[in-house]
Amino acid sequence: MVVDDEQSMREFLAICLRRGGHDVTVAINGLEALARAKETTFDIVITDLRMPDMDGLGVLKALKAPQAERTPEVILVTAYASKETALAAMKQGAYDYLTKPFQVDEINAVIDRALEKRALVEANLALRDQVAGRFRLARMLGKSRAMQKVFELIGKIHSARTSVLITGESGTGKELVARALHTEGSRASAPFVAVNCGAIPDELMESELFGHKKGSFTGAIADKRGLFQEASGGTLFLDEIGELSLNLQVKLLRVLQERTVKPVGATEEIDIDVRVVAATNRDLDAEVARGAFRADLFYRLNVIQVWIPPLRHRPEDIPLLAEHFVRTLGIEHGRTMQLSQAAMRKLETHDFPGNVRELENMIERAIALAPTTTIDVTDLPEVRPTKTPELPNEFPAEGVDLDRLVNDYERMWVERALEKTQGVRKRAASLLGISFRSLRYRLEKLGFDKGGDDEEPS
Repeated sequence: MVVDDEQSMREFLAICLRRGGHDVTVAINGLEALARAKETTFDIVITDLRMPDMDGLGVLKALKAPQAERTPEVILVTAYASKETALAAMKQGAYDYLTKPFQVDEINAVIDRALEKRALVEANLALRDQVAGRFRLARMLGKSRAMQKVFELIGKIHSARTSVLITGESGTGKELVARALHTEGSRASAPFVAVNCGAIPDELMESELFGHKKGSFTGAIADKRGLFQEASGGTLFLDEIGELSLNLQVKLLRVLQERTVKPVGATEEIDIDVRVVAATNRDLDAEVARGAFRADLFYRLNVIQVWIPPLRHRPEDIPLLAEHFVRTLGIEHGRTMQLSQAAMRKLETHDFPGNVRELENMIERAIALAPTTTIDVTDLPEVRPTKTPELPNEFPAEGVDLDRLVNDYERMWVERALEKTQGVRKRAASLLGISFRSLRYRLEKLGFDKGGDDEEPS
């Protein structure tokens, strides 16, 4: 598109460009150019700098708005060149800045280079979209073998009526898994209702879950539907289920067994059709052993367990997640950002005790504070390099769960070996310094698939 308030210049550029085989649209001012840009996607916009109503810099700024990824390359032309104006144009994203009068060969050469750049950008965006789609499920991203296994499991169980227990450390994305189970399954058109069991006082939780009748307690001024009823036909996500009191655990167990709820103060039970998905960052096996969680409720919830690995166990997912957050959070903050290679390397060395949530917060902070459009090492907070866990100076007073600590550490190295060998278990066993038979035993113990892509050597 050619934008110029002088008819002679518009016609001159249009003729030259059409002779070069380009489709050309013209606009007499900046406002008309923006109106046309809303209707048609342009590869290149050549705009005069000085125009009434809206000048060329205004056109440039509007076309390069951060909300749009695929923006045209903008070339500014003017008879009133100045170093300051040229610098301002380049800072705002102009591809080039030409001074009138210019030669036809000169403008053609600039356009050819701009088209080459745009073709490269489009190819990169297409590749990124392809990669993101390949390693995406709902709002989750992950190309690691560990996350691909999570995606595969969700694909097998999303439409089942069975209860699911999601486990993993804080910040790993347990609610995203719950939402994926809902949106990918047969209940997607029905409600998804989430409640944090640790955020509501115990005396109010029963009413929240099951509802109440008017006058059943002080403050009950009207009938209230509980969350089980609100989620009718859909999914009820009980986050931090380990925080639920033993008294409420008994009542929840009855609901899961009978598939009915009795609101507080009611005399009759109400049938429900709800899939329950629970999540916890606690070791419920240990909680059951010490009497803090009912074994019968645990077995009712833990029909299928989805374990989400911590981010430090899948470092190959860090670049994919980081680039996703830079893009999406940049749009929210009105900034088009990118990560420098040094900044990405720094992120890849961090152990992320806060997992994906910590990475997201780190990127958002950098976008808010970075002085340029490139996030560099100095824009990131201090990170803690990944390292082997150190023993505490003193033995914890509350004791430790040794089996879980050993299993977690063993799982991490088994997963990394499988990642490095692309799932070839003979080679993974060799890297780990163990026999194939020993690796197979460990895989079964840690809950990996029983099958394999190679057999025990003869």
